[in-house]
Amino acid sequence: MNDASAYTPPKVWTFDKENGGRFAKINRPTAGPTHDQELPIGKHPIQLYSLGTPNGVKVTILLEELLALGHAGAEYDAWLIQIGKGDQFGSGFVDANPNSKIPALMDHGTPTPTRVFESGAILLYLAEKFGALLPSDPGKRAECLSWLFWQMGSSPYLGGGFGHFYAYAPEKFEYPINRYAMEVKRQLDVLDRHLADNEYMCGNEYTIADISIWPWYGAVVLNRVYEAAEFLDAGSYEHLGRWTRAIGERAAVKRGRMVNKASGPLEGQLHERHDAADFETKTQDKIEAAGGAE
Repeated sequence: MNDASAYTPPKVWTFDKENGGRFAKINRPTAGPTHDQELPIGKHPIQLYSLGTPNGVKVTILLEELLALGHAGAEYDAWLIQIGKGDQFGSGFVDANPNSKIPALMDHGTPTPTRVFESGAILLYLAEKFGALLPSDPGKRAECLSWLFWQMGSSPYLGGGFGHFYAYAPEKFEYPINRYAMEVKRQLDVLDRHLADNEYMCGNEYTIADISIWPWYGAVVLNRVYEAAEFLDAGSYEHLGRWTRAIGERAAVKRGRMVNKASGPLEGQLHERHDAADFETKTQDKIEAAGGAE
């Protein structure tokens, strides 16, 4: 690193709103609401406030999987939280999640409404609530939870580390990209080695561990985030690729990926979800809307 790019930290850090990067306008060093904005409440007990990012997709996939298993109580309303517009700093959302990050879930089917935030906590809450996609055997349950929390601890290196410096930072610097690329490739190797001997993350049983890991690491393998699959040589992880493709073919996964999605091809976006019929009417509505806009 040459002298021109060297940085000497000040004794006391101060916030610079013009620090650049894709999310510079919405990131800030303080918590709490910036404006009054109540959250809508739909017709189902489960209310989800989210966006179709990897963390948000975990929850919508799980809910769709629960419905596919016949758990009618998993019907839900999904409301779009547009983080680029600062919806996560509205007073209602902060009440649901004081950390102002999607997803946030409110369960109105309990004696007093239950809030659940952090995607891993939501997956565990729903799996326990419906008794599904979480092994009952103590040893298998421990394995499942270990992989669930592995994802929660590992993916910040992928998203906030590698993804930020490779795809979103205002300038590209060799040191942070190399540092985080090395760690991401190590994580991909962890998954590939494990999946060489296991159909799913917990043996032959599909669980919330798979649902948690797939939206992050499957997206890398499929080149859906950061456009970095070639850079990371993601195609070389044979067993991870097999697992990624198999999960991607599940009908509930395909539906879950659409919910609260606000980017990409129009036919793949379902901004809000209030009923299973929304998937059936979505495509025609979007096509007509797009035609009208032209």
